Amino acid sequence: MNYSKTYQVAIIGGGIIGASTALNLLKIKNISLIVLEAEEKLSAHQTGNNSGVIHSGIYYKPGTLKALNCAAGRVMMYKFCEENNIKHERCGKIIIAVNNNEIPLLDELEQRGKANGLKGLKRLSPEEIKEHEPFAFCVDGLFVPETGIVDYIQVTETFGRNIMNLGGEIKTGSKFISLSKDSNDLVLQTTSGEVRAKFLVNCAGLQSDRIAKLCGVNPKLQIIPFRGEYYKLKQGSEYLVKNLVYPVPNPEFPFLGVHFTRMINGGIEAGPNAVLAFKREGYSKKDFSFPDISQMLFYSGFWKMIAKHYKMGIGEFYRSFNKSAFVKELQRLVPGINYDDIYSAGSGVRAQALEPDGKLVDDFRIVEAEKMIHVLNAPSPAATASLSIGKTIAEKVINRIGRL
Repeated sequence: MNYSKTYQVAIIGGGIIGASTALNLLKIKNISLIVLEAEEKLSAHQTGNNSGVIHSGIYYKPGTLKALNCAAGRVMMYKFCEENNIKHERCGKIIIAVNNNEIPLLDELEQRGKANGLKGLKRLSPEEIKEHEPFAFCVDGLFVPETGIVDYIQVTETFGRNIMNLGGEIKTGSKFISLSKDSNDLVLQTTSGEVRAKFLVNCAGLQSDRIAKLCGVNPKLQIIPFRGEYYKLKQGSEYLVKNLVYPVPNPEFPFLGVHFTRMINGGIEAGPNAVLAFKREGYSKKDFSFPDISQMLFYSGFWKMIAKHYKMGIGEFYRSFNKSAFVKELQRLVPGINYDDIYSAGSGVRAQALEPDGKLVDDFRIVEAEKMIHVLNAPSPAATASLSIGKTIAEKVINRIGRL
């Protein structure tokens, strides 16, 4: 690292959003830029532990940042994968209603999809569903052809190579510690030394609220970690699912529910659930962080969230520790799934922003401050939307640094 150099932009976080922002900045303008990643590799957390779905944008309220960026980002992601020879597939998915009570919600999803510009949506009868997914059960269904699959680790690594080819720098093993100001420069203290920059972008995911506070910005929310635990179908049982099978989601909860996903590199994932994690990087049931738990317990919004969603939370914990209960949830979609058809696989942790009133932040949240931009809520479909989000942030940064 060049300690005497002052970068025009420093980006904290080497996940897909930080890398996309860096790449978009360098494509717009030849500037000096560094990406600082606390781990020893890019995409170590949320980006590297998801199921690799290129989302269509059907779930999101028209006009929201999620809806706008997912629609634009999906198109950009497919194009980027084609241009960079990244293995991907536009396989489509089905969303199925398993009882009559879910049909009005499926109707609403279809209308949202049309409002968000999705093409080729097709309502399917139970008989027609069998043509797509022979072993699925439903009373009504919706085919979404623009959904796809990809490996987001490979995407982010490609972003990284392109960043360096365009003159940007990436420093891994460089955890942000503190920020101070020296004349017109921002001075970032990291575990690998001092970095000076004119402008800072916080894309730190699970640590984004803490970094905002260290930078003197009140995030007006707190990151609450939710662990999503996956099972995989055993090889002899993979015939039960052809592509992607999703339930009708609960409109009061910003999670899509347990579903089936065919992976681009092979295999079928089942899950995830959404259980409260006791550590921000808590990928295992045994992971526990006293500072993380204490911060949650002393946050008023946490208790208000618990009061509102405790029944669902208990159900998620129960399925986390009871494989039979998890299988029962899967059987709502594919009744032929049995206990012995699946085995425990990996997990991911979602950085879910929570407001002081106990409301789970549903949309992306990007906050601007003096010489800084903070991405404070960017869960799914952020990977799909990453090129669009990165372009939006990059344009803001270029506009801002032009006035510094």
